[in-house]
Amino acid sequence: MASLHVGSLGEFLREQRHTAQLSLRQLADAAGVSNPYLSQIERGLRKPSAEILQQLARALRISAETLYVRAGILDEKDQAGLEVRGAILADTSISEQQKQVLLQIYESFRKENGHTEDVRASPGETGENGDAPSSGTQPRSPRPGHDQEESS
Repeated sequence: MASLHVGSLGEFLREQRHTAQLSLRQLADAAGVSNPYLSQIERGLRKPSAEILQQLARALRISAETLYVRAGILDEKDQAGLEVRGAILADTSISEQQKQVLLQIYESFRKENGHTEDVRASPGETGENGDAPSSGTQPRSPRPGHDQEESS
């Protein structure tokens, strides 16, 4: 049986689904795709569109960029940063607030070490396009050292 070179994507999706303790049917329902289609993606028989990957990422509460890299839609130049971010977002043992703090710390270390590309979602994108979990949390307040004007 020929694969479309998306086996690693399918394997990754299956691992994420198991980590999230979701059945194939539950994930398919949450992502708005059919059960057979999701099964074919996991087995590497179908290559999903960016939109479907975004829906799956949102349902799994992981970074859409991580899925885009796995599917070959995005370049792998910053895959390590995306994988770290994806692992933090997928961890079910820490709270959403703890995940955001870890991501901020990680990004500050990356910048300090000369990595200028930021793999985080911008505040306006968080939770809206699958870049970060849609936990219902508000955008983060300014970081320490960044003064905010007082409103009158």
